[in-house]
Amino acid sequence: MVRALFPGTFDPIHLGHVDIARRATLLFDEVIVAVYDRPLKSLLFDPETRIALTRLSFNDNPKIRVVGYSGLTVEFCRKIGTQVIVRGLRVFSDFEYEFRMALANHRLAPDIELVALITAEEHTFLSSTTVREIASLGGDVSSMVPPHVEEVLIKRFSELGDGQQIVPTTSLRD
Repeated sequence: MVRALFPGTFDPIHLGHVDIARRATLLFDEVIVAVYDRPLKSLLFDPETRIALTRLSFNDNPKIRVVGYSGLTVEFCRKIGTQVIVRGLRVFSDFEYEFRMALANHRLAPDIELVALITAEEHTFLSSTTVREIASLGGDVSSMVPPHVEEVLIKRFSELGDGQQIVPTTSLRD
């Protein structure tokens, strides 16, 4: 059985993430979507909320399991017995970043492979940062995220109110 890990912060999960994970199930026996708990960037949602939103996005797919994790991704792979890391590529800059990360991970764990899936054309513009920014300004994100994520985004920005700087002014990697 070949198990793959699809790691990310998923803050929030969007349809590009959903597409990559579902397509990965065509290649692997099980896909574990791993929500990283402490990235070096500002987050809108706490780990528990991100895990819950991600689980809801895949509750209809028995080949996908959602878990939280911390620490080095390759160490987590070893801990849970995954042989492959799955990543999505949207644009050329993603390739450069993922290439460097793959080389670093290979240095740490030569037994774990990386598989990069090219995003579907309709999702090339999507990033969690873009979704957060549009939602924070009251824009319609219904074509970008699952319905349950849209509801939580609207609620969260309503709670925060105006004047809260939670959306970074520069793009961050998702």
